[in-house]
Amino acid sequence: MAATVAMRACFLLKAGVARPQAARSFAARPLVARRAALHSTVVRASYENEKKGAPDSMDFRIFFKQQKDGAVVSPWHDIPLFAGDGLVNFVCEIPKESAAKMEVATDETSTPIKQDTKKGKLRFYPYNINWNYGLLPQTWEDPAHKNTECDAAGDNDPVDVVEIGSQACEMGGVYKVKPLGVYAMIDDGELDWKVIAIREDDPLATKLNDVEDVERELPGELQKVLEWFRDYKIPDGKPANKFGFDNKCMNKAFALDVIEETHTFYNRLRSGARANTEELSLV
Repeated sequence: MAATVAMRACFLLKAGVARPQAARSFAARPLVARRAALHSTVVRASYENEKKGAPDSMDFRIFFKQQKDGAVVSPWHDIPLFAGDGLVNFVCEIPKESAAKMEVATDETSTPIKQDTKKGKLRFYPYNINWNYGLLPQTWEDPAHKNTECDAAGDNDPVDVVEIGSQACEMGGVYKVKPLGVYAMIDDGELDWKVIAIREDDPLATKLNDVEDVERELPGELQKVLEWFRDYKIPDGKPANKFGFDNKCMNKAFALDVIEETHTFYNRLRSGARANTEELSLV
């Protein structure tokens, strides 16, 4: 996790943040709420979804297309990670207050969204998830890379996002979000980062810039996230998930380092510098 100063500066430049002061000033710009709503509308309008197969079936898929020309794109590979102004793009797989365990199919061409399965059956959470849940495009948790602080390697998936805003996102929707912090969840011995974020057009977005802001404006919310992801497998007879860093939600700076590192892992995988031994779809 020890990124060099040069790598850190490069990441912040790509994300549209020149320095911490610039990130703070973004929240204070005039008319930010109206600008945020406009930007969020633009990013969602860039893509449209095509559904195939019956919902709640093994055949159900949501494919992504560019609205301008109808070309099929991969939500993992073709949607950019960085959205400017310190924001990143978030692909919603599971809308808040739903239970179907949807996910981007990283082993299928064009990586559409589908419902996860286990032992030939569709997977559902034992109870609704209380937040919008999805992924950061162009990130990857490399199973060959062991995080020494957590004593666990990556889970072979894109980085997960828990979006804590007040509105339900659309399944397959693409939204600009502000990273606020990150949990290091350890699931069956694999490191599964959970980035805490908020949509830029949420009414609270201008007030939330780091984990302490979440604690002030939404007291107890981060603990709820921890407990939900810690305990959701218990009803199925499995042990609770564990978390690194003493169960602490690490701050925004740490989250940006996680995003930077996993984006680097992704780029190595996609370029061929890291062999695709997991037989993932790279198109």
